Amino acid sequence: MNVSVFDLFKLGVGPSSSHTMGPMTAAGRFLERLGPKVGRTARVRVTLYASLALTGRGHATDRAVILGLSGFEPRTLDPDQAERVVEVVRAEGKLNLAGRHEIAFDEATDLLWEGRKRLPQHPNALTFTAFDAKGAQLVERTYFSIGGGFVRDEGEMGLNTPPEASALVEVPYPFDSGEQLLAMAGDAGLTFAEVMRANERARRPGPGADAEIDAGLDEVAAAMYACIDRGMHAKGVLPGGLKVQRRAAQVRETLMSDADKRLADPLAALDWVNLWALAVNEENAAGGRVVTAPTNGAAGLVPAVLRYYDRFHQGTAQGRRNFLLTAAAIGSLYKKNASISGAEVGCQGEVGVACSMAAAGLAAALGATNAQVENAAEIAMEHNLGLTCDPIGGLVQIPCIERNAMGAVKAIDAARLALLGDGQHSVSLDKVIATMKRTGEDMSAIYKETSLGGLAVNLAEC
Repeated sequence: MNVSVFDLFKLGVGPSSSHTMGPMTAAGRFLERLGPKVGRTARVRVTLYASLALTGRGHATDRAVILGLSGFEPRTLDPDQAERVVEVVRAEGKLNLAGRHEIAFDEATDLLWEGRKRLPQHPNALTFTAFDAKGAQLVERTYFSIGGGFVRDEGEMGLNTPPEASALVEVPYPFDSGEQLLAMAGDAGLTFAEVMRANERARRPGPGADAEIDAGLDEVAAAMYACIDRGMHAKGVLPGGLKVQRRAAQVRETLMSDADKRLADPLAALDWVNLWALAVNEENAAGGRVVTAPTNGAAGLVPAVLRYYDRFHQGTAQGRRNFLLTAAAIGSLYKKNASISGAEVGCQGEVGVACSMAAAGLAAALGATNAQVENAAEIAMEHNLGLTCDPIGGLVQIPCIERNAMGAVKAIDAARLALLGDGQHSVSLDKVIATMKRTGEDMSAIYKETSLGGLAVNLAEC
C-alpha cells in the first residue's frame, strides 16, 4: 500500500473523520453509483450499524448523511451553510438529492439506527437503498468508514490495494513495514521524508512536482495553524448536551497575561502545547474545519507538536515539510498493518497513532537519524497500547479533547527520548504495530467507540 501524505492529512470538518466525514463521503459515492437514476429516485433509506449507530448522534452522523446525499463533500463544506441545509431538510421533510432532485426525507423512517447489528467486515457500516416512486428498489450498496475519513464499499473490503487513486501509482520506494522502510532508505541514502517525497513526486510527473508537493504540505500546515488560531479565540459551550465549556481562549489569556512569570518555568512550553491541542479539538467538537491527522478525534496532536517545533526550535519551512512527510510515512504503516479506527481498535488507533506520527515527525525535523525516528515512533505507541475509546455521550469531547493534549506531550517526550539514544532498541516499530492490532482485536467492543463502557458509563452523569 502506497498511501499519499495527502490521503492521511485531509481537510475536512468535525467532529469525527470516521463518523462524520466517512458517512458524508459514502453518501457521495452512493450518488455516483446512482448516476442517472438520481432523477428516478423518490426515496433513499439509510441504515447505520454498530458503532455508527451507537455513537452516531453524538458524532453528527445523521447530519453527515443528509449533507452527503445533498451533494456536499467534507473538504469543501462550509459549516454555516451545512447547518442551514440540515435545518431546512428537517423542517420541510424534503431533501435535494445530489443538489438537483428533490425527494421526501423523513428521518424517522429513512434513517435507521441498528446499534445491535454489527456487519462482519467492520463496525462502521452503513447501507444506502434508493427506491422509485412505486417503491421498487433501484440501487443498494453498503459502505464502511474505516477511519481517517477513508471509505470502502462492500466490494473493496479486504483488498490488498485500496481504491485511492494515489495508491495505484507505481512509486520508486514501496514499503509495507518499518523494516522495509529502514532498509530501503538506508540503501538509497535517504531520510524517511525523502523517501516519501520521491513517492509523492512519482504521482506528479513533470518539472513542477516538488513545488506542487511543497505547496500542498504548506497548505496542510497552514490549515492546522488556522484551526489552532480559531480555537484559541472561540468561547462558549460545545454542542451536544454535555455543556462542556471551551477552555482554550481562557488558557491563552492566562498564558499571555502571565508571560513574564512563566519565563522562569522550565516546563512553560508544555502549557502552550496543551493550549494548541485543546484549541484544535474544541474546534473539531464544534464541527469546525480541521485536518485529519490521521483522524478527527486525534486532530489536535500533530498540529500542536508541529507548532511546538516552530515556536521552540525556530522551525523552518523545510523542517515542517519533513515533519509532515515523516509523520505520513509512519501513519501509512499503521493504516496498512493495523488500523486508525477507534471503532476497530480503540483510541490507540487514533490518539496512539497520531502520537507515534508526531513523535517521528518531530524527531526528523530535529535532525534524527532514520533509526532514531523509527525508535521515536515505537516509543510513542508502546505507551499508548490498550488505550480505549469510550467517549461520554458519544461526543468527541470527554476524554477526547484533553487526551490530545496529553498525547502531544507524550509525543514530544518520545522524540526527545529517542534523540538521547542511537536508535538501537529492543522492540521494533513493526512489533509494536502488530501488538497494537492484536490488542485492538482482543479489546472488548464496549471500549471501541460504542459508549457502552468505561467513562461513557461510569461518568455518564457528566
